[in-house]
Amino acid sequence: MGNTEIFDAMANEYDTTERIQIAKLASDAIRESLINGKEKQAIDFGCGTGLVGMNLLNEFKRILFLDSSQSMIDQIKKKITEYDIVKADTVCFDLEKEKSSPFHADYIFMVQVLLHIKETDFVLSRLFEMLNPGGHLLIVDFNKNEDIISDLVHNGFDQNELTVLLKNIGFQKIQSKTFYSGSKIFMNKDASMFILDAMK
Repeated sequence: MGNTEIFDAMANEYDTTERIQIAKLASDAIRESLINGKEKQAIDFGCGTGLVGMNLLNEFKRILFLDSSQSMIDQIKKKITEYDIVKADTVCFDLEKEKSSPFHADYIFMVQVLLHIKETDFVLSRLFEMLNPGGHLLIVDFNKNEDIISDLVHNGFDQNELTVLLKNIGFQKIQSKTFYSGSKIFMNKDASMFILDAMK
């Protein structure tokens, strides 16, 4: 997946105070979007060190932490062992490189992951395939920000354009809203974050 080598290198120092705070805001926004989550299987896609998924363990029947960085997965495994967590699984898997995915879920959530993915339509189509019928894709990411110029990441997303893309893939009942604005939270620039809920 996008920028895997960078995330491998930073895994041990990833859990900064700022990232923990953003993860809590994101997980709170996801929690508000859930319907009967405690009966559902979830995938934390591009999970990093599991900051968001760990906050949501009590909201689902089970969570699969999925990331293309083995170093990030190793960090989650440490947390699962340390806290004796039984309703979580981990797998190192690169959706952009594998021909098919054996994983399926009722909810797939991805937080600040899409901005690292070059072929967004390809990955979103693969996630659509991984969802069970009636399942939900929850995307938390930055709104498009023209002040951001980078070769490594997208400069955020236009919610309307993302909605059109998801509709073309086959998603339905798409809703989105901006839920947080903060100072210097996106490549040291002021930015705002949205959550988008799309159903299969």
